[in-house]
Amino acid sequence: MTAERTRATGRPTLDQVALRAGVGRGTVSRVVNGSAQVSPGARAAVEDAIAELGYVPNRAARTLVTQRTDSIALVIFESGERFFAEPFFGRIVQSISSGLVDRGLQMVLMISQSPQERERLEGYLTRQHVDGALLLSLHGNDNLMATLEQRGVATVRAGRPTHADAGTFVDADNRGGAREATGYLAQLGRRRIATITGPLDMAAGIARLDGYRDVVGEGIVANGDFSEESGAAAMQWLLDRHPGVDAVFAASDMMAAGALRVMRQRGLSAPRDIAVVGFDNSVIARHTDPPLSSVHQPIEEMGQEMVRLLLAKIDHEDAGEGGLVLSTRLVLRGSA
Repeated sequence: MTAERTRATGRPTLDQVALRAGVGRGTVSRVVNGSAQVSPGARAAVEDAIAELGYVPNRAARTLVTQRTDSIALVIFESGERFFAEPFFGRIVQSISSGLVDRGLQMVLMISQSPQERERLEGYLTRQHVDGALLLSLHGNDNLMATLEQRGVATVRAGRPTHADAGTFVDADNRGGAREATGYLAQLGRRRIATITGPLDMAAGIARLDGYRDVVGEGIVANGDFSEESGAAAMQWLLDRHPGVDAVFAASDMMAAGALRVMRQRGLSAPRDIAVVGFDNSVIARHTDPPLSSVHQPIEEMGQEMVRLLLAKIDHEDAGEGGLVLSTRLVLRGSA
């Protein structure tokens, strides 16, 4: 029977796929349900038959059998404005989405900032709706991860927790990267090195400040929130209150870009007057004037590892407990 005739006579069945592939019905079921207990040859034959016949699994029936929804929630605790403005989010979402698609899973993207949004998403995140959740940009001692795990929803977060009950997380070496950036500025002979921090209710903001202080002690600290406008405001404060500053480590490329803009407005240039280093090595770093030296964090790898660890938890595989911290490196450009 041709694929066209099969489609014409109704929706192809599991039995028809098995017949076309020359395997048993159980083998087809295992392939459709993502089981690893299938030989490569049988899997290829089944996948070819599925493509030829245009077979589409009955998701509702499959959910009853597997007790899975094949959906993963990606929850981002920031405003929509910040989500679309900051390159970090686009890069890690793309990486996570690709990893889930490769496993035949769908991603449910949820952005939450207000208490009302938080209440709705907390009610949605159950085993009836998703198999697991990936959490980005958690602030403070947020206990959502523990709540979801108690419900049986496997969870992995981006960023090291600020509290003792770590759970499973993936992070970049924020402290080490900040230490390397600040140490490099000191090696250049800069003696008045300031920092513009990220939000200090987030692990990344705290760690990057700690890395800076590993080199200079208490130092000169201006507060930011990772946004360009906060970097500009912090740079204005530094120039007004600490006019002798000769280097700045900004805890994000967005803030560094804001700092460079204020310097130009004040008639100052980098690195002649003030050397500047950012963090993220985002596309922004290549397009500032001058191009920005920045700490590279492996954002795509972070997304891939979050998916790997989450799927291992869902499949009850031993992927190791606790967290995974990925290395960073300093990328030098014209600003320092």
